Amino acid sequence: MTKKLHIKSNDKVQVISGKDKGKTGKVLHAFPTEGKVLVEGINILTKHKKPSQGMPQGGIITEEGKIDASNVLLFCDVCDKGVRTRKQINEDGTKVRVCTKCGKVLD
Repeated sequence: MTKKLHIKSNDKVQVISGKDKGKTGKVLHAFPTEGKVLVEGINILTKHKKPSQGMPQGGIITEEGKIDASNVLLFCDVCDKGVRTRKQINEDGTKVRVCTKCGKVLD
């Protein structure tokens, strides 16, 4: 059974808890089955790689790690912070996400 996330790929989000609290970034990838997202520049991990055919020199590399989707909020440019959203149905029948504070369409 797949879960439904309130966050999609390419959304701008703000982290609300953890070591990167208050930082904003773009969602690179969403993992609905795990309930996690991959955000650009957030939760940086260091990995020690052994030399291999693809990476002959080996070494220490940094990459983004997954964080729980409940720890991020969609970022509203008008409010200039992470906000909760609600669904709204337009006249043509399409669903859009709307900021609860200012009413701006975020999709």
